Amino acid sequence: MYRFLLSRQWVILTLVSLLLIPTMIRLGFWQMHRYDERTARNQLVSDALTAEAVPVETLTTPGHAVTRGERYRSVTATGSFDTEREVVVRRRVNADETVGFHVLTPFVLTDGKVLLVDRGWIPADAPSQTSFPKVPAPPAGRVTVTGRLMPDETTAASGIKDLKGLPDRQVMLINSEQEARRLGAQVLGGYIAQTAPEPKGDSPELVGRPGSEDAALNYAYAIQWWLFSVGVPVGWVILVRRETRDRAQAAVREAEQAEPATV
Repeated sequence: MYRFLLSRQWVILTLVSLLLIPTMIRLGFWQMHRYDERTARNQLVSDALTAEAVPVETLTTPGHAVTRGERYRSVTATGSFDTEREVVVRRRVNADETVGFHVLTPFVLTDGKVLLVDRGWIPADAPSQTSFPKVPAPPAGRVTVTGRLMPDETTAASGIKDLKGLPDRQVMLINSEQEARRLGAQVLGGYIAQTAPEPKGDSPELVGRPGSEDAALNYAYAIQWWLFSVGVPVGWVILVRRETRDRAQAAVREAEQAEPATV
């Protein structure tokens, strides 16, 4: 009755089914791994954003690489903005996905060290990004700023190519080592995305809070893959039973047609 399972078509179908089952099970576990990663990341971000602000030099020093646990921590710093050596970061978008610049201003601390401050986003005020844009001035004199601590940007981590030969006072990446060489100063590792004081006239547009990753979606995908892995053998059995029934019905019809007609 089941000799058809030895046919080429059914052997291939069975082998494919046997391969799909463990593959789908592994995909489910991979999605659970992504769920755990995203849940942990969301918790780290939440803890960092809700932590009390601390002086920036308690978390970073010149040459320091900002860790995952330090990222997004709220920090404060007192000093003055050095607008003469300010640069803009190319090809950055705001909340509306409009391409413009981020304003990166050296902030000279009271001990002479420099903290890089991303003051926010401004639009490109020309058809091309070849000229230095008009940048709203920060507060003058001694001031205290607050911001979220961020790690140095690299091409490997961000996917942004560090292009050379850019127009004057324009960069592709926010990187404290590069800025230390350009400024000839001791620059604290990483940088901060400014959150206070808020700029007058809402420009530059402050960088928004980081969003949470959709970990629940990965959990749902894991369940879905495991359901698929169960559905494969169930579907195989249904196809076998259907094929068996169809073959039995075909055999009955052939037998009926083969019987001699009664006189």
